[in-house]
Amino acid sequence: MNTATLTTPAAPKRATEHRASLYDEPGPKTRRNIRIWSVVVVLILLGFGTAGLVQFASKGQLDADKWTPFLQWPVWEYLLVGLWGTIQAAALVAVLGGFLGLILALGRLSAARPIRWVSTGYIEIARTMPVLLLIYLMLFGLPQLGLNFPLIWKLVIPLTVANSAAFAEIIRAGILGLSRGQREASLSLGMSEAQTTRLVILPQALRFAAPSLITQLVSLVKDTSLGYIVAFTELLYRGQVLSSFNHLLIQTFVVVTLIYLIFNGALSTLAASLRARPSKRSPARLSKPAPTPVVDTPILD
Repeated sequence: MNTATLTTPAAPKRATEHRASLYDEPGPKTRRNIRIWSVVVVLILLGFGTAGLVQFASKGQLDADKWTPFLQWPVWEYLLVGLWGTIQAAALVAVLGGFLGLILALGRLSAARPIRWVSTGYIEIARTMPVLLLIYLMLFGLPQLGLNFPLIWKLVIPLTVANSAAFAEIIRAGILGLSRGQREASLSLGMSEAQTTRLVILPQALRFAAPSLITQLVSLVKDTSLGYIVAFTELLYRGQVLSSFNHLLIQTFVVVTLIYLIFNGALSTLAASLRARPSKRSPARLSKPAPTPVVDTPILD
């Protein structure tokens, strides 16, 4: 009787790939349609842009003397101060709205009905209420009650109320997108409900929801342009003042638009890279071969 060592064949690699993302990966047909419509939209935009340039040229709006003032540093310094005001307001709203949105998301998922009802009611009301109405309330309503905030807060508070609801829904979607096994495994290890939420659920949910949160931040940056209503020094307000001074309305707002495009484009690129990152990490994790079990089995002659 001889004894030989038999090795069982390694399990085949799974072809499926786990993608830690809130969105489904488009199929071949959908990707082809996206490419086709992207080309169509680009051609349409190029056509409108060409027609606009021809119209501007016929009206003398492309003359060099109307664009040379924007080659001077004082003009850019004036506009960049407005951009800094935009960044300040957006950063305050992102921090306050993100923190409040996190609390609202956890409240809406709470097992306690009163907390869930209050959180849901706030989110639904804040999502349907126009931001402009909230700004007018801060500008004209509250001062009559003796509450007069600084200019920046007359913009930040309404935007925080509106964007916290959007942040809450994004975070809630990230939490619901996790498998229930994450929570069950943590509880089985002896972790409390609070520890499971804080150490296991929220870090993963926030990482999965990061692209959507940054996309909401892009929308938030655009909403700060409402600061011109309260005369807050942000980019659009500075553009209005500059155009009234140099009488170059079209040129000034074209430059302001380009600044918005560059800034928001950078944020959109960051969101796209974060959205693509999980799909790049998954193959690396799955390509690691599984250990091959070794079984000592007696073989009879």
